[in-house]
Amino acid sequence: MSHFPDWAIILAVKSGVLIFIVVTAFAYLMLLERKMLGWFQLRLGPTWCGPWGLMQPAADAIKLVLKEDLTPAGADLFIYKIAPALAVLTALLAYAVIPFGWLPDGTPIAIASPNVGILFVLAAGAVGVYGIALGGWASQSKWSLLGGIRSTAQLISYELAMGLSIIPVVMLAGTTSLAGIVAAQSAHHLWYIIPLFIPAWIYGVTALAETNRAPFDLPEAETELVAGFHTEYSSLRFGTFFVAEYINMITVSAIRTLLFFGGGDGPWVAQFPLLTVVWFLVKVGIMLFIMIWWRATLPRLRYDRLMTFGWKFLLPTSVACVIIVAGVVAAMGNR
Repeated sequence: MSHFPDWAIILAVKSGVLIFIVVTAFAYLMLLERKMLGWFQLRLGPTWCGPWGLMQPAADAIKLVLKEDLTPAGADLFIYKIAPALAVLTALLAYAVIPFGWLPDGTPIAIASPNVGILFVLAAGAVGVYGIALGGWASQSKWSLLGGIRSTAQLISYELAMGLSIIPVVMLAGTTSLAGIVAAQSAHHLWYIIPLFIPAWIYGVTALAETNRAPFDLPEAETELVAGFHTEYSSLRFGTFFVAEYINMITVSAIRTLLFFGGGDGPWVAQFPLLTVVWFLVKVGIMLFIMIWWRATLPRLRYDRLMTFGWKFLLPTSVACVIIVAGVVAAMGNR
């Protein structure tokens, strides 16, 4: 009688637990955002569902499940239905290689720790555009198609600057492994946010554009406010796009923490290695707080200015950073 190998069972259990944690975190990140926006805007936010509104995510999920699932008559049924799931799947792929901390024996706490971890993350993020583009195209609606095209152009434009902002980190660390990049920062307790402040800022800006967050949420709403690429979606499929957006928020915050803020590095980690998990989560929480803060503060850009900012400012700046860091690394290597 055939049976699954032990490594496959362990991998499946790890993946299931991680997906449960990430999906739960998404639900309460959405609640936290609504509470924070209420605080920023001098109002209460959700208060009715459960004590202090803590059951609001469950109430929203039930509401979406019970709503009628409508499908446009001319839609491409298969692609229309699979697009939201594709968006969530690509958002979850990056968690396969993210090290959340370190065990006492020096092993990274991750599902996998490949030598090309950062390349895997970039590839997963690049594939994520298909969920949005195909959702807009399969709806057979002009508004949805326009939103999908805008999103595709935006993501491709800002992915270039994002990828270039990561190259200086790889050059300083000497590895494309996420665990190796964290270890390089932890070795001297020098986080790359200090020597690479400009690439770190570029990554933060492009991360907002990659997740379609304000002030770069043009594909979802411009002056028409018709929800862009998911105009024709309803019920649970409508909510699935938001699941992907919030999971991507956590993903880019985690990657930024690993690349520029030392991952789980922090005080007392040498004495208590498992404390790296706590420091990692604290840093990711701060990144998410800043993303929500920007949404409450910054006005939405006009689309032509958004593209101009990406191509004429962020891209040349990131290229200049790559050239400068490469020169510095080469000069130090010749000594």
